[in-house]
Amino acid sequence: MPRFTPHPDRRPALIAGASSGIGAATAVALAELGHPVALGARRVDRCEELAAKIRAGGGAAVALRLDVTDASSVDEFVTAAEHAIGPAEILVSGAGDIEFALAGEMDPERFLLQVQVHLVGAQRLIHRVLPGMRARQRGDLVVISSDCADQVRPRTGAYSAAKTGLEALVTQLRMELEGTGIRASLVRPGPTLTGMGMDATPEVVGPLLQDWKDWGFARHPYMLKPEHLADAVTTVVSLPRGVHMVLVEVQPEAPLRTDGGAA
Repeated sequence: MPRFTPHPDRRPALIAGASSGIGAATAVALAELGHPVALGARRVDRCEELAAKIRAGGGAAVALRLDVTDASSVDEFVTAAEHAIGPAEILVSGAGDIEFALAGEMDPERFLLQVQVHLVGAQRLIHRVLPGMRARQRGDLVVISSDCADQVRPRTGAYSAAKTGLEALVTQLRMELEGTGIRASLVRPGPTLTGMGMDATPEVVGPLLQDWKDWGFARHPYMLKPEHLADAVTTVVSLPRGVHMVLVEVQPEAPLRTDGGAA
């Protein structure tokens, strides 16, 4: 595995959930800024394909297997990533998927798995990289949340609960890390067109959309692209030292009104 030479303007970035969606787009965006990136996901073949494209474009990238529900996998990922691209300056925690279900009827083991991925998995990654960041007095922890944390939606099963807990975790970290040189930040996406939840059947999606409409969560059909969230992440980590962007919420702009009236 190649080892890249550190450079003051090249901040090694570890990205969890880099095989698709927001994670993949963020890997590309950070690499385009000159940062070496380590792509982690269970679908390592997809990470390999993306890493090859980044390298072909002149960037530095490695692909590694990562399962955030497995402590050993997290440790192996961070160890290999830091050996390949240098000590972690940036961690982007975005691994996860969504399983639509009624919270009260969801099988508890499935519920637990969602919490393991979205909440406990993020903590595992942060726990692993923090000692090195503390020693260097520098680092960015960027956690991908969801507006389901701020506005809980029906039929999101454990997802909304896990994301709400995730935001509480990052808020704690922000207070605990004050004065250490480590910034803990949230990027909170609104509706985004990714692969998450796309395997849900019409029988599941139909009632879900109706409930969301009934509770005021489906005001218009426009959605974000993963690249929009990647822009938010790069903005957060590109701020100079001394500035901390705590929370960035990104929402799709609504279609232009055609009646000429006020909203």
